[in-house]
Amino acid sequence: MLAVHIERGRVGVRRRPRPPRKPGHALIRLLCGGICNTDLELVRGYYGFRGTPGHEFVGEVAEADDRAWVGKRVVGEINLACEHCDWCRRGLGRHCPHRTVLGIVKHPGCFSEFFTLPERNLHVVPDEVPTEAAVFTEPLAAACEVLEQVEIPPGDEVAVRGPGKLGRLIARALEAHGCRVRVYGRHDQVPRASFHWVVDATGSAEGLRQCLEMTAPRGTVILKSTVHGAVRVDTAPVVVNEITLVGSRCGRFEPALELLRAGKLRVDDLVAARYALGEAPRAFRQAARPGTLKVLLLPPALQ
Repeated sequence: MLAVHIERGRVGVRRRPRPPRKPGHALIRLLCGGICNTDLELVRGYYGFRGTPGHEFVGEVAEADDRAWVGKRVVGEINLACEHCDWCRRGLGRHCPHRTVLGIVKHPGCFSEFFTLPERNLHVVPDEVPTEAAVFTEPLAAACEVLEQVEIPPGDEVAVRGPGKLGRLIARALEAHGCRVRVYGRHDQVPRASFHWVVDATGSAEGLRQCLEMTAPRGTVILKSTVHGAVRVDTAPVVVNEITLVGSRCGRFEPALELLRAGKLRVDDLVAARYALGEAPRAFRQAARPGTLKVLLLPPALQ
């Protein structure tokens, strides 16, 4: 089978045997994968990554202990928790200290013709949701997590800094909630100290500083960016203006799938290009160009 491989800043494609399936895991055939900013950061050295990346996917279950899964079109939560620690018992396996992470930490990713994931991580894709829309489930779940962590009243104004893939999904999820959203790019003129709610989706080391400038006293900044390397920030305005900082990462898949099923937000216009899995180097180059939206990878049979 074909599998994407990242090593020493380079993206390549290799032939590998089909992965063995552990008990409780499903063997999944890739139908569609999405390249995100985290994948690009892995190429740049994030987590010292070496191997097969990819965590945004729609697949078809080829093998599973529970035969009811076989043939189902699925998406999957990316954190493989231990299921035994205090965090897992509290239902917070996303923070399990023993977890591995699909395509990021010690578990081969989905940019491969076949890959594995625990059956407990899987969610069936509703029939109403096209495959190329369902591939947005994982980043949309991350967007919806903002509303899980922070109680933003419908009708409130929210600033989203960063008009890229994730920023647009966050804006649309907030709009579906009833918020009035203003999205700002890198070069936009931004009012200072004007918003009670600000989301950093810039993907840059400068993002937090920029967002702090926009935030009114006693406001809240929600951080969605993961950046390779240290981020230098002057904490004085955080203290003086009593600003709350909220780190926000993965989210539950159920709200995202329901938004897609109900047609409450559009994602088809976020697809910039489609490439065969064997063209991954070209796909990653395009995805890394500034302003590029979602680049999809398709297995050989669907290219």
